[in-house]
Amino acid sequence: MSDASALAPLREPNFRYYWLSRLIDRAGTTMAGVALAFAVLEVSGSATALGTVLAAYSIPMVVFLLAGGVLADRFGRTLVIQATNVVSGLSQLAMAALVLSGAAEIWQLAALAALNGTATAAGMPALAGVLPQLVPRDQLKAANLVLAVPENALMVLGPAVSGVLVVVVGPGWALAVDGATYLLATLALTRVRIPRPAEGQQSKGAIADLREGWTYFRSTTWLWVVVAAFSLLNAITSGAFNTLGPVLATQTDIGEAGWGLIRSAQAVGFLVCSLMLIRISFRRPLLWGMLAMVLNGLPMLVLGLEPVLVAAMVAAFLAGIGSQVFGLGWDLAMQEHVPDEMLSRAYSYDMLGSFIAIPVGQLLFGPLGLAFGIQQVMVVAGVAYVAISLLTLVSRSVRDLPRATTVVTTTPPPS
Repeated sequence: MSDASALAPLREPNFRYYWLSRLIDRAGTTMAGVALAFAVLEVSGSATALGTVLAAYSIPMVVFLLAGGVLADRFGRTLVIQATNVVSGLSQLAMAALVLSGAAEIWQLAALAALNGTATAAGMPALAGVLPQLVPRDQLKAANLVLAVPENALMVLGPAVSGVLVVVVGPGWALAVDGATYLLATLALTRVRIPRPAEGQQSKGAIADLREGWTYFRSTTWLWVVVAAFSLLNAITSGAFNTLGPVLATQTDIGEAGWGLIRSAQAVGFLVCSLMLIRISFRRPLLWGMLAMVLNGLPMLVLGLEPVLVAAMVAAFLAGIGSQVFGLGWDLAMQEHVPDEMLSRAYSYDMLGSFIAIPVGQLLFGPLGLAFGIQQVMVVAGVAYVAISLLTLVSRSVRDLPRATTVVTTTPPPS
């Protein structure tokens, strides 16, 4: 792929404003995860409390994902994204105000996290499904990478900046920045013009939409096999790495700032890989994607065996490469093989299955760490992660899925 063709999606006005909106939003989001984790630990100092707040976000996100897919396919994806961004921004600003004032309690943070999770659930299928409406189908790989490169660059800086802010001025300021960027991103998105679904494509009702989406999901083998695997993989990541990781950092020489560096090293892996993928052919997107996901078990293994900052950063860097390879492969599989009018609903079932066990991981791994030791649990989690990733390739539908050679949409993308 030449440099000119790699940047071709930016010639589309709708895509340019969408790209700007995503970039603003990502600038805040990359700081929020680190900031929220240490905000909760500042209030309670408990891994169980952190797991509770994270689960309060994840549970409504899982519950309302299917509704988000139906809303996006019925009322237009950009409208749904705008509305949910506003709710997310306001809830995040409220959380920041509580933390900065020193009045925050765990139940308040959990309630606001639940509101944010609900808004995220409604917006995620729309956000995932809008891209084929913004660029021609043959530019999808380039469009995904044009989004990925600057977003991953921000992910390099965001966690490290957030870790420094936590140490210097406290976690509330990073949460405030995230809330403000949601609202700024919404302003940029108002310039995107996508027609609402035509009358002939309007659904006969929410239940019929959900039933149609479920029929497509369960009849598409590569789709449900990978989603089933990620139900377990995401539970492991959320429980072992995201919940126990910050706790382990505070108990060792890694520290809060070191944890931010680990997350930034993961983002460097994202960035480096996204630049490499511009010139690499992707003939079997899920085969290479699932092989690359094996690398995500490395940070847990390293932290469990010997929590040394440099080693953990190297492992996180490799994990970032693995996640980026899978992310591009998965988006291409979905965007090229799933009909456009079904895409947001397919993504909603994908997200529901992938996220449904995340609250279990967040709630379970804290007590497991207390019972058996954080490092021991990390090692077992890393081994399980590698094994599950490889088992998906037993399915021929997963390992042999090619790039699409035909267009599967009934409505052409805008010129």
